[in-house]
Amino acid sequence: MSDLFDLSGRVALVTGGGRGIGRAIAVELANAGAAVVPSARSTDEIEAVADEIEANGGDALAVSADVTDPDAVTSAIDRAEAEFGNVDVVVNNAGFNPADALGRPEDVSTESFDRVLDVNLNGAYEVTTAAADSLLESDGGSVINVASVGGLVGLPRQHPYVASKHGLVGLTKSMSMDWAPDVRVNAIAPGYVATELTTGLQENEELRQSIIDRTPLERFAEPEEIAGPAVFLASDAASYVTGSVLAVDGGWTSR
Repeated sequence: MSDLFDLSGRVALVTGGGRGIGRAIAVELANAGAAVVPSARSTDEIEAVADEIEANGGDALAVSADVTDPDAVTSAIDRAEAEFGNVDVVVNNAGFNPADALGRPEDVSTESFDRVLDVNLNGAYEVTTAAADSLLESDGGSVINVASVGGLVGLPRQHPYVASKHGLVGLTKSMSMDWAPDVRVNAIAPGYVATELTTGLQENEELRQSIIDRTPLERFAEPEEIAGPAVFLASDAASYVTGSVLAVDGGWTSR
């Protein structure tokens, strides 16, 4: 059974791969044998991830790119293909939920709404379609979109974020139909994870406790707990899984 999770010979591009969930996914894909291309706007962070992977005996290439810039995305794919020959796995993890996009609908500007969708949804589409030729030529291509419980249920005062993640779930399902049987397309829907993105929530005792009370496993996830499911979806262990959304949420959506 262990061979089913072996990613040796595969190349994985991970957007938002410099910290948090993206970093954990990049490291664990490398631990499973994949050559990994961590990508983000911050060069220092992705270079640190690539150095860590290489220090552990893996292959990595840090590529700086903004997922909202088509030219930068194309360049990133080109560099990955030039270095490793192909891209077999794409993990669309880049995303954010800025303070100016939080609030009642009438209090969030159109500009803030559009900016969140541009990164969280349009960016994933841009990266995936730029890698289409590689994925379709791969023997076992896999796309993994990092959505959210906010892509499965509503969350108050997070309308742009929730809309972007619901859109990402819809994109996952539709694209999985168009690219079957050649490329599998799935999504992960994390609950609340202990990363820099949720620092404010973790430091606010009332909000933190409300999240824990709503989560059957009674805690935030660690980033590595999202990485394991990503390895599964990238591997042959998930060879009959496509168009699915795997909730990794401590039971949040079971209520």
